[in-house]
Amino acid sequence: MSARPSFLVVLLKELRETVRDRRAMAMVLLFVLLYPMLVGGVLHQQINRATKPEKEGIELTVIGAARAPTLMAQLKQKNVTIHAVETMTEDRIAALLRTQKTAAVLRLSDSYGDDYRNMRPARVELWYDSASANGRNVADIEHVVRSYGNTIAGARLLAHGVSPATLYPVQLQKYDTGSSASRSASVIGTMLGMFFIPAFFFCLSSAVDSTAGERERRSLEVLLAQPARPLDLVVGKWLAAALLSIVGLTLELCIAHGVLKWLPLEEIGMSWRLSWADLAIVCVTALSLPLFAAAIEIALAINAKTFKEAQTTASFAIMIPMVPVIVVPMMNLNTANWMYLVPVLSHQTLLRELAKGQSVGLLPFALTFGASLLLALLCVAFTVRRMKSDRYLMAI
Repeated sequence: MSARPSFLVVLLKELRETVRDRRAMAMVLLFVLLYPMLVGGVLHQQINRATKPEKEGIELTVIGAARAPTLMAQLKQKNVTIHAVETMTEDRIAALLRTQKTAAVLRLSDSYGDDYRNMRPARVELWYDSASANGRNVADIEHVVRSYGNTIAGARLLAHGVSPATLYPVQLQKYDTGSSASRSASVIGTMLGMFFIPAFFFCLSSAVDSTAGERERRSLEVLLAQPARPLDLVVGKWLAAALLSIVGLTLELCIAHGVLKWLPLEEIGMSWRLSWADLAIVCVTALSLPLFAAAIEIALAINAKTFKEAQTTASFAIMIPMVPVIVVPMMNLNTANWMYLVPVLSHQTLLRELAKGQSVGLLPFALTFGASLLLALLCVAFTVRRMKSDRYLMAI
Protein backbone atom coordinates (compact mmCIF):
# COMPACT_ATOMS: atom_id res chain seq x y z
CA MET A 1 0.00 0.00 0.00
CA SER A 2 1.59 3.25 -1.18
CA ALA A 3 1.98 6.13 1.24
CA ARG A 4 -0.03 9.29 0.73
CA PRO A 5 1.73 12.21 -0.96
CA SER A 6 3.08 14.69 1.58
CA PHE A 7 1.03 17.58 0.24
CA LEU A 8 -2.16 15.51 0.62
CA VAL A 9 -1.32 14.78 4.27
CA VAL A 10 -0.86 18.50 4.90
CA LEU A 11 -4.06 19.28 2.98
CA LEU A 12 -6.18 16.88 5.07
CA LYS A 13 -4.60 18.13 8.28
CA GLU A 14 -5.38 21.77 7.43
CA LEU A 15 -8.93 20.93 6.38
CA ARG A 16 -9.62 19.17 9.70
CA GLU A 17 -8.33 22.16 11.63
CA THR A 18 -10.33 24.58 9.49
CA VAL A 19 -13.59 22.67 9.96
CA ARG A 20 -13.02 22.72 13.71
CA ASP A 21 -12.45 26.49 13.63
CA ARG A 22 -15.88 27.97 14.28
CA ARG A 23 -14.66 31.46 13.41
CA ALA A 24 -13.57 30.39 9.93
CA MET A 25 -16.79 28.50 9.28
CA ALA A 26 -18.89 31.41 10.57
CA MET A 27 -17.07 33.77 8.19
CA VAL A 28 -17.78 31.45 5.26
CA LEU A 29 -21.47 31.26 6.15
CA LEU A 30 -21.67 35.02 6.65
CA PHE A 31 -20.28 35.93 3.24
CA VAL A 32 -22.16 33.12 1.48
CA LEU A 33 -25.40 34.83 2.51
CA LEU A 34 -24.33 38.47 2.85
CA TYR A 35 -23.81 39.63 -0.73
CA PRO A 36 -26.75 37.76 -2.34
CA MET A 37 -29.09 39.05 0.36
CA LEU A 38 -27.64 42.57 0.09
CA VAL A 39 -28.07 42.73 -3.70
CA GLY A 40 -31.48 41.09 -3.46
CA GLY A 41 -32.55 43.59 -0.81
CA VAL A 42 -31.46 46.60 -2.88
CA LEU A 43 -33.26 45.36 -6.00
CA HIS A 44 -36.34 44.42 -3.96
CA GLN A 45 -36.54 47.97 -2.63
CA GLN A 46 -36.29 49.36 -6.17
CA ILE A 47 -39.09 47.06 -7.32
CA ASN A 48 -41.28 48.12 -4.39
CA ARG A 49 -40.70 51.80 -5.13
CA ALA A 50 -41.45 51.29 -8.82
CA THR A 51 -44.69 49.37 -8.24
CA LYS A 52 -46.00 51.34 -5.24
CA PRO A 53 -47.72 54.08 -7.32
CA GLU A 54 -49.55 51.42 -9.36
CA LYS A 55 -50.70 49.56 -6.26
CA GLU A 56 -51.46 52.42 -3.89
CA GLY A 57 -51.83 55.40 -6.21
CA ILE A 58 -50.15 58.80 -6.11
CA GLU A 59 -51.11 61.21 -3.36
CA LEU A 60 -51.61 64.76 -4.69
CA THR A 61 -52.69 67.86 -2.76
CA VAL A 62 -54.58 70.34 -4.93
CA ILE A 63 -55.28 73.97 -4.03
CA GLY A 64 -58.33 75.22 -5.90
CA ALA A 65 -59.44 71.85 -7.28
CA ALA A 66 -62.98 73.10 -7.93
CA ARG A 67 -61.66 75.46 -10.62
CA ALA A 68 -60.63 72.58 -12.93
CA PRO A 69 -63.02 69.62 -12.52
CA THR A 70 -62.06 68.07 -15.87
CA LEU A 71 -58.36 68.10 -14.95
CA MET A 72 -59.18 66.51 -11.58
CA ALA A 73 -61.14 63.76 -13.35
CA GLN A 74 -58.23 62.97 -15.64
CA LEU A 75 -55.83 62.82 -12.69
CA LYS A 76 -58.14 60.38 -10.89
CA GLN A 77 -58.24 58.18 -14.00
CA LYS A 78 -54.44 57.89 -13.73
CA ASN A 79 -54.72 56.52 -10.17
CA VAL A 80 -53.94 59.87 -8.56
CA THR A 81 -55.64 60.46 -5.23
CA ILE A 82 -56.75 64.09 -4.91
CA HIS A 83 -56.70 65.88 -1.55
CA ALA A 84 -58.43 69.23 -2.09
CA VAL A 85 -57.57 72.16 0.18
CA GLU A 86 -58.68 75.77 0.03
CA THR A 87 -55.47 77.74 0.45
CA MET A 88 -51.91 77.27 1.69
CA THR A 89 -48.94 79.58 2.08
CA GLU A 90 -45.63 78.71 0.48
CA ASP A 91 -44.14 77.86 3.87
CA ARG A 92 -46.97 75.44 4.61
CA ILE A 93 -46.56 73.83 1.18
CA ALA A 94 -42.84 73.30 1.82
CA ALA A 95 -43.56 71.88 5.27
CA LEU A 96 -46.16 69.50 3.84
CA LEU A 97 -43.76 68.22 1.20
CA ARG A 98 -41.09 67.57 3.82
CA THR A 99 -43.46 65.19 5.60
CA GLN A 100 -43.59 63.10 2.38
CA LYS A 101 -47.30 62.46 2.93
CA THR A 102 -48.02 63.78 -0.57
CA ALA A 103 -46.10 63.45 -3.80
CA ALA A 104 -46.67 67.07 -4.84
CA VAL A 105 -48.88 70.10 -4.42
CA LEU A 106 -50.82 71.45 -7.42
CA ARG A 107 -51.89 75.06 -6.98
CA LEU A 108 -54.35 76.65 -9.43
CA SER A 109 -54.22 80.42 -9.58
CA ASP A 110 -57.20 82.52 -8.44
CA SER A 111 -57.67 83.72 -12.03
CA TYR A 112 -57.57 80.19 -13.46
CA GLY A 113 -61.30 80.12 -14.38
CA ASP A 114 -61.31 83.58 -16.00
CA ASP A 115 -58.10 82.89 -17.95
CA TYR A 116 -59.45 79.55 -19.12
CA ARG A 117 -62.73 81.04 -20.37
CA ASN A 118 -60.97 83.97 -22.08
CA MET A 119 -58.51 81.59 -23.77
CA ARG A 120 -55.53 83.01 -21.93
CA PRO A 121 -52.81 80.76 -20.44
CA ALA A 122 -54.23 79.50 -17.13
CA ARG A 123 -51.48 79.32 -14.54
CA VAL A 124 -50.92 76.04 -12.68
CA GLU A 125 -48.10 75.63 -10.16
CA LEU A 126 -46.59 72.24 -9.38
CA TRP A 127 -44.71 72.12 -6.08
CA TYR A 128 -42.58 69.08 -5.25
CA ASP A 129 -39.43 67.98 -3.44
CA SER A 130 -37.01 66.35 -5.89
CA ALA A 131 -34.86 65.07 -3.02
CA SER A 132 -37.67 62.96 -1.52
CA ALA A 133 -38.70 59.44 -2.49
CA ASN A 134 -41.96 60.83 -3.94
CA GLY A 135 -40.10 63.03 -6.42
CA ARG A 136 -40.16 60.34 -9.11
CA ASN A 137 -43.99 60.48 -9.22
CA VAL A 138 -43.96 64.13 -10.32
CA ALA A 139 -43.29 63.13 -13.93
CA ASP A 140 -46.59 61.21 -14.04
CA ILE A 141 -48.51 64.18 -12.69
CA GLU A 142 -46.78 66.56 -15.10
CA HIS A 143 -47.58 64.25 -18.02
CA VAL A 144 -51.30 64.31 -17.16
CA VAL A 145 -51.33 68.12 -16.90
CA ARG A 146 -49.50 68.53 -20.22
CA SER A 147 -51.81 66.06 -21.95
CA TYR A 148 -54.79 67.96 -20.57
CA GLY A 149 -53.36 71.23 -21.94
CA ASN A 150 -52.71 69.68 -25.36
CA THR A 151 -56.27 68.37 -25.50
CA ILE A 152 -57.68 71.83 -24.79
CA ALA A 153 -55.37 73.39 -27.38
CA GLY A 154 -56.50 70.88 -30.00
CA ALA A 155 -60.18 71.51 -29.26
CA ARG A 156 -59.73 75.27 -29.57
CA LEU A 157 -57.95 74.92 -32.90
CA LEU A 158 -60.72 72.72 -34.24
CA ALA A 159 -63.26 75.33 -33.16
CA HIS A 160 -61.44 77.83 -35.39
CA GLY A 161 -61.20 75.40 -38.29
CA VAL A 162 -57.49 74.59 -37.79
CA SER A 163 -56.19 71.04 -37.57
CA PRO A 164 -54.47 70.21 -34.25
CA ALA A 165 -51.74 68.52 -36.30
CA THR A 166 -50.29 71.97 -37.03
CA LEU A 167 -49.03 72.02 -33.45
CA TYR A 168 -46.76 69.08 -34.22
CA PRO A 169 -44.88 69.70 -37.47
CA VAL A 170 -42.34 67.01 -36.55
CA GLN A 171 -43.39 63.63 -35.16
CA LEU A 172 -40.67 61.82 -33.24
CA GLN A 173 -40.87 58.07 -32.72
CA LYS A 174 -38.35 56.35 -30.45
CA TYR A 175 -37.25 52.72 -30.79
CA ASP A 176 -35.17 51.16 -28.02
CA THR A 177 -33.16 48.20 -29.33
CA GLY A 178 -31.66 47.44 -25.93
CA SER A 179 -33.01 44.29 -24.32
CA SER A 180 -34.09 44.04 -20.71
CA ALA A 181 -31.16 41.67 -20.13
CA SER A 182 -28.71 44.31 -21.41
CA ARG A 183 -30.22 46.95 -19.15
CA SER A 184 -30.00 44.56 -16.21
CA ALA A 185 -26.32 43.85 -16.82
CA SER A 186 -25.55 47.55 -17.13
CA VAL A 187 -27.44 48.60 -14.01
CA ILE A 188 -26.16 45.86 -11.70
CA GLY A 189 -22.72 45.57 -13.33
CA THR A 190 -20.88 46.69 -10.20
CA MET A 191 -23.03 44.42 -8.04
CA LEU A 192 -21.97 41.41 -10.13
CA GLY A 193 -18.32 42.09 -9.31
CA MET A 194 -19.11 42.10 -5.61
CA PHE A 195 -20.22 38.46 -5.86
CA PHE A 196 -16.58 37.44 -6.42
CA ILE A 197 -14.95 39.58 -3.72
CA PRO A 198 -15.89 37.10 -0.93
CA ALA A 199 -13.53 34.55 -2.52
CA PHE A 200 -10.77 36.42 -0.67
CA PHE A 201 -12.66 36.41 2.65
CA PHE A 202 -13.59 32.73 2.54
CA CYS A 203 -9.97 31.60 2.76
CA LEU A 204 -8.55 34.48 4.81
CA SER A 205 -8.77 32.85 8.23
CA SER A 206 -7.44 29.50 7.02
CA ALA A 207 -4.57 31.01 5.01
CA VAL A 208 -3.42 33.27 7.84
CA ASP A 209 -3.80 30.69 10.61
CA SER A 210 -1.91 27.98 8.71
CA THR A 211 1.10 30.25 8.17
CA ALA A 212 1.48 33.20 10.53
CA GLY A 213 -0.68 31.51 13.16
CA GLU A 214 1.48 28.39 13.23
CA ARG A 215 4.59 30.53 13.17
CA GLU A 216 3.36 32.46 16.20
CA ARG A 217 2.46 29.23 18.03
CA ARG A 218 5.90 27.78 17.11
CA SER A 219 4.20 24.74 15.54
CA LEU A 220 5.62 25.51 12.09
CA GLU A 221 9.03 24.32 13.34
CA VAL A 222 7.58 20.84 13.81
CA LEU A 223 6.28 20.78 10.24
CA LEU A 224 9.59 21.93 8.77
CA ALA A 225 11.38 19.22 10.75
CA GLN A 226 9.29 16.53 9.02
CA PRO A 227 10.60 14.75 5.92
CA ALA A 228 8.53 16.89 3.59
CA ARG A 229 9.63 19.40 1.03
CA PRO A 230 8.65 23.07 1.46
CA LEU A 231 6.75 22.68 -1.81
CA ASP A 232 4.53 19.99 -0.29
CA LEU A 233 3.88 22.08 2.81
CA VAL A 234 2.95 25.19 0.80
CA VAL A 235 0.80 23.33 -1.73
CA GLY A 236 -1.07 21.49 1.02
CA LYS A 237 -1.85 24.70 2.92
CA TRP A 238 -2.68 26.52 -0.33
CA LEU A 239 -5.13 23.90 -1.58
CA ALA A 240 -6.80 23.60 1.83
CA ALA A 241 -7.50 27.34 1.97
CA ALA A 242 -8.50 27.43 -1.72
CA LEU A 243 -10.89 24.49 -1.34
CA LEU A 244 -12.78 26.32 1.40
CA SER A 245 -13.02 29.39 -0.82
CA ILE A 246 -14.17 27.33 -3.82
CA VAL A 247 -17.03 25.81 -1.82
CA GLY A 248 -18.05 29.19 -0.41
CA LEU A 249 -17.91 30.99 -3.76
CA THR A 250 -19.91 28.27 -5.53
CA LEU A 251 -22.63 28.34 -2.88
CA GLU A 252 -22.74 32.13 -2.95
CA LEU A 253 -23.10 32.28 -6.74
CA CYS A 254 -25.87 29.68 -6.67
CA ILE A 255 -27.79 31.59 -3.98
CA ALA A 256 -27.31 34.89 -5.83
CA HIS A 257 -28.52 33.29 -9.07
CA GLY A 258 -31.59 31.93 -7.31
CA VAL A 259 -32.38 35.33 -5.76
CA LEU A 260 -32.08 37.16 -9.09
CA LYS A 261 -34.23 34.52 -10.80
CA TRP A 262 -36.89 34.88 -8.11
CA LEU A 263 -37.12 38.68 -8.12
CA PRO A 264 -39.68 40.19 -10.57
CA LEU A 265 -37.06 42.33 -12.30
CA GLU A 266 -39.47 42.95 -15.19
CA GLU A 267 -41.22 45.50 -12.95
CA ILE A 268 -38.18 47.78 -13.27
CA GLY A 269 -37.45 47.01 -16.94
CA MET A 270 -34.78 44.39 -16.29
CA SER A 271 -34.40 40.63 -16.43
CA TRP A 272 -31.94 37.91 -15.44
CA ARG A 273 -31.63 35.41 -18.28
CA LEU A 274 -28.59 33.51 -17.09
CA SER A 275 -29.35 29.78 -17.08
CA TRP A 276 -28.11 27.23 -14.58
CA ALA A 277 -25.88 25.80 -17.31
CA ASP A 278 -24.30 29.22 -17.84
CA LEU A 279 -23.82 29.55 -14.10
CA ALA A 280 -22.06 26.16 -13.98
CA ILE A 281 -19.63 27.36 -16.66
CA VAL A 282 -19.02 30.57 -14.69
CA CYS A 283 -18.34 28.54 -11.53
CA VAL A 284 -15.83 26.32 -13.33
CA THR A 285 -14.11 29.36 -14.85
CA ALA A 286 -14.01 31.00 -11.42
CA LEU A 287 -12.14 28.09 -9.83
CA SER A 288 -8.84 29.86 -10.41
CA LEU A 289 -9.94 32.93 -8.42
CA PRO A 290 -10.04 31.11 -5.04
CA LEU A 291 -6.69 29.55 -5.95
CA PHE A 292 -5.27 33.05 -6.49
CA ALA A 293 -6.95 34.42 -3.36
CA ALA A 294 -5.50 31.68 -1.15
CA ALA A 295 -2.07 31.93 -2.79
CA ILE A 296 -1.66 35.68 -2.38
CA GLU A 297 -2.89 35.60 1.22
CA ILE A 298 -0.45 32.82 2.12
CA ALA A 299 2.35 34.68 0.34
CA LEU A 300 1.64 37.79 2.40
CA ALA A 301 1.06 35.94 5.67
CA ILE A 302 4.26 33.91 5.40
CA ASN A 303 6.29 37.06 6.00
CA ALA A 304 4.32 38.16 9.07
CA LYS A 305 5.56 37.33 12.54
CA THR A 306 2.14 37.37 14.22
CA PHE A 307 -1.37 36.34 13.30
CA LYS A 308 -2.68 39.88 13.77
CA GLU A 309 -0.01 41.37 11.52
CA ALA A 310 -0.74 38.83 8.79
CA GLN A 311 -4.48 39.40 9.01
CA THR A 312 -4.05 43.17 8.72
CA THR A 313 -1.70 42.89 5.73
CA ALA A 314 -3.91 40.41 3.90
CA SER A 315 -7.04 42.48 4.61
CA PHE A 316 -5.50 45.54 2.99
CA ALA A 317 -4.40 43.46 0.00
CA ILE A 318 -7.99 42.32 -0.52
CA MET A 319 -8.97 45.92 -1.21
CA ILE A 320 -6.80 46.05 -4.35
CA PRO A 321 -9.00 43.79 -6.58
CA MET A 322 -12.03 45.84 -5.55
CA VAL A 323 -10.68 49.04 -7.12
CA PRO A 324 -11.08 48.08 -10.83
CA VAL A 325 -14.45 46.46 -10.07
CA ILE A 326 -15.77 49.85 -8.91
CA VAL A 327 -13.78 52.24 -11.13
CA VAL A 328 -14.01 50.54 -14.55
CA PRO A 329 -17.86 50.44 -14.72
CA MET A 330 -17.92 54.14 -13.81
CA MET A 331 -15.70 54.92 -16.82
CA ASN A 332 -18.26 53.43 -19.27
CA LEU A 333 -15.56 51.62 -21.23
CA ASN A 334 -16.38 49.14 -23.97
CA THR A 335 -15.59 45.53 -23.17
CA ALA A 336 -11.99 44.73 -24.15
CA ASN A 337 -9.81 41.63 -23.88
CA TRP A 338 -7.50 43.25 -21.32
CA MET A 339 -10.38 43.29 -18.84
CA TYR A 340 -10.28 39.47 -18.77
CA LEU A 341 -6.68 39.60 -17.50
CA VAL A 342 -7.52 41.40 -14.23
CA PRO A 343 -8.76 39.12 -11.43
CA VAL A 344 -12.30 39.84 -10.19
CA LEU A 345 -12.79 42.44 -12.95
CA SER A 346 -12.50 39.62 -15.47
CA HIS A 347 -15.14 37.58 -13.65
CA GLN A 348 -17.40 40.60 -13.37
CA THR A 349 -17.03 41.34 -17.09
CA LEU A 350 -17.61 37.72 -18.09
CA LEU A 351 -20.75 37.38 -15.95
CA ARG A 352 -22.09 40.72 -17.23
CA GLU A 353 -21.65 39.71 -20.87
CA LEU A 354 -23.32 36.35 -20.26
CA ALA A 355 -26.18 38.07 -18.44
CA LYS A 356 -26.77 40.16 -21.57
CA GLY A 357 -27.45 36.95 -23.48
CA GLN A 358 -24.43 37.49 -25.75
CA SER A 359 -22.06 34.85 -27.07
CA VAL A 360 -18.59 35.67 -25.75
CA GLY A 361 -16.54 32.87 -27.32
CA LEU A 362 -13.84 30.76 -25.68
CA LEU A 363 -11.12 33.42 -25.36
CA PRO A 364 -12.71 35.34 -22.43
CA PHE A 365 -13.15 32.08 -20.49
CA ALA A 366 -9.54 31.08 -21.15
CA LEU A 367 -8.15 34.49 -20.21
CA THR A 368 -10.28 34.73 -17.06
CA PHE A 369 -9.24 31.29 -15.86
CA GLY A 370 -5.62 31.48 -16.99
CA ALA A 371 -4.79 34.94 -15.65
CA SER A 372 -5.83 34.13 -12.07
CA LEU A 373 -4.19 30.69 -12.21
CA LEU A 374 -0.88 32.16 -13.43
CA LEU A 375 -0.85 34.73 -10.62
CA ALA A 376 -1.67 31.98 -8.13
CA LEU A 377 1.26 29.84 -9.28
CA LEU A 378 3.61 32.83 -9.06
CA CYS A 379 2.49 33.49 -5.49
CA VAL A 380 3.01 29.81 -4.60
CA ALA A 381 6.48 29.88 -6.14
CA PHE A 382 7.34 32.96 -4.11
CA THR A 383 6.09 31.32 -0.89
CA VAL A 384 8.10 28.14 -1.53
CA ARG A 385 11.24 30.15 -2.20
CA ARG A 386 10.64 32.20 0.93
CA MET A 387 10.19 29.07 3.06
CA LYS A 388 13.42 27.60 1.71
CA SER A 389 15.49 30.67 2.58
CA ASP A 390 17.83 30.57 5.58
CA ARG A 391 16.65 33.98 6.76
CA TYR A 392 13.11 32.66 7.09
CA LEU A 393 14.22 29.54 8.96
CA MET A 394 16.34 31.58 11.34
CA ALA A 395 13.40 33.87 12.12
CA ILE A 396 11.16 31.03 13.23
